Amino acid sequence: MYIERVPNRNSPPAVLLRESYRQDGKVKKRTLANLSKWPDHLVEGLRTLLKGGVALPSLDAAFEIVRAKPHGHVAAVLGALKRLGLERLLDRTPSQQRALTVAMIAARIIEPRSKLATARGFAGETANHTLAEELGVEDASADDLYEAMDWLLSRQRKIERGLARRHLENGALVLCDLTAVYLEGLKCKLAAHGYSRDQKKGKLQVVALLCNRDGCPVAVEVFEGNTADPAALSSQLHKLRDRFSLDRIVIVKDRGLITNALIEKDLEPAGLAWISALRAPRVRTLAEQGHLQLSLFDQRDMAEISVPELYPSERLIVCRNPLLAAERRRKRLELLDRTDRLLEAVEKATRRQKRPLRGSEKIAVRADRALQKYKVAKHYDIEIADDRFRFSRNQERIDNEAALDGLSVIRTNVPVDDLPAEKAVRSCKSLSRVERAFRSLESVDLKERPVHQRLADRVRAHVLLCTLAYYVEWHMRRQLAPILFDDDQKTENTGSPVQPARKSAAARIKANSGRTHDGLPVHNFQTLLDDLATLTRNRVRMPDSGAETANVLARPTPLQERALSLLGVRA
Repeated sequence: MYIERVPNRNSPPAVLLRESYRQDGKVKKRTLANLSKWPDHLVEGLRTLLKGGVALPSLDAAFEIVRAKPHGHVAAVLGALKRLGLERLLDRTPSQQRALTVAMIAARIIEPRSKLATARGFAGETANHTLAEELGVEDASADDLYEAMDWLLSRQRKIERGLARRHLENGALVLCDLTAVYLEGLKCKLAAHGYSRDQKKGKLQVVALLCNRDGCPVAVEVFEGNTADPAALSSQLHKLRDRFSLDRIVIVKDRGLITNALIEKDLEPAGLAWISALRAPRVRTLAEQGHLQLSLFDQRDMAEISVPELYPSERLIVCRNPLLAAERRRKRLELLDRTDRLLEAVEKATRRQKRPLRGSEKIAVRADRALQKYKVAKHYDIEIADDRFRFSRNQERIDNEAALDGLSVIRTNVPVDDLPAEKAVRSCKSLSRVERAFRSLESVDLKERPVHQRLADRVRAHVLLCTLAYYVEWHMRRQLAPILFDDDQKTENTGSPVQPARKSAAARIKANSGRTHDGLPVHNFQTLLDDLATLTRNRVRMPDSGAETANVLARPTPLQERALSLLGVRA
């Protein structure tokens, strides 16, 4: 038996229950009932029964969703991590410690939280996502995670050697920079007062990060908060030479990290090449002594000079960026205007009729507070007496500083035949990739700080864990670049390396339209993970199946399919 709809020319179609049979070798059919007045849902229910199915009174009775967990972002991160071979890099033998470490690395990308909150998010039916279920760590406690961190720290040298073999080679550029990650609490041995790069008052620690020329993290080290920058750099040099067995590399460091003492003590004896930049006072000294002539930049933005009496066996490459010069000039004038208003308030306080400001010490305190707020005290001349206060801008000092706006001096010992001036400038500018790594580690994505660990080794393990998470994220960003706001068609700037890098036409179109070339919405990395999280894995129970359940994955959207395809993983 079957149901057939027979069209009528001027009337609704007839719905007939029919039966087919064979007579005299021919197939014939006859009508058993007219179902034209039946509601559509009854007709479809009968059709299902006739095909051997089960007709249910409502959709709710078809199945019951017992639990729905976000899964798409877990599949993306775990798939990328495994394709990178990070599991085998941690340890070739599967173990509970390795699974917990992988879970913490993935959780740091998906939802960075404290170890206690992470353990709670793994727990059974209350889990926030499918990560713990995928790795079989649903029963992990916070103490289990801390033990896994200790296990991870014990393998740091092996892991970093593996990363160095993958991403460093003799003669390669190695980017190195420092950051400060502040601590909460008072009991950690690493905590010590030192220079605060984050302008955070309190106790700090220093973190040194090594990357290859593309910004891929290779090694990380944590120092005490009062460790001087050159000392931290010296430790990294020994790591590159001794632990990674690299004897021909070019170290790229930020200005101020490479000192003359470090060059004489570590760099020259090891025969290491390096690229850095001079700090502003040294650039000013070169200008005052006549080594740096501003006329060099009348028709070009880069020139190479030699100053053997100050920098023997070194090359100095002077660059002038007019856009940066204009921005610094604007900012200086803005800060001077703000300081003028503060100083005018002090001056008015000495001339007011009621309760005027009196006493040279009190006036000096108020004036110093105003001068130090915007760090432009050097540009003012002040006169203080017991009953008056006068100030004026020192235009000569302002003009002398403005003459150096936009100037930077690259310093290197690499011969010109091995590294032309243009490549030296580009190499120094590549340090921005390490700064991007620090931003992602510290606040934007992985939220490495503030650190709440009390034991020094746990702090080191936490920083290593975040670095490995950024290693996975760095590769994911490169693969997902076509659907992110990142520039996936960036090419080497063929113009002057001094000028700011320009986005490709495709990146500008993505930024302006918010759509990819195939019409998909463009995301940043975090919002894409949020979108992938809407791809859920549902535990469903069929009627009359008792306690038996089955996992059913939601249908992915075109964007989710594209993201998983770019990563080369399956949900």
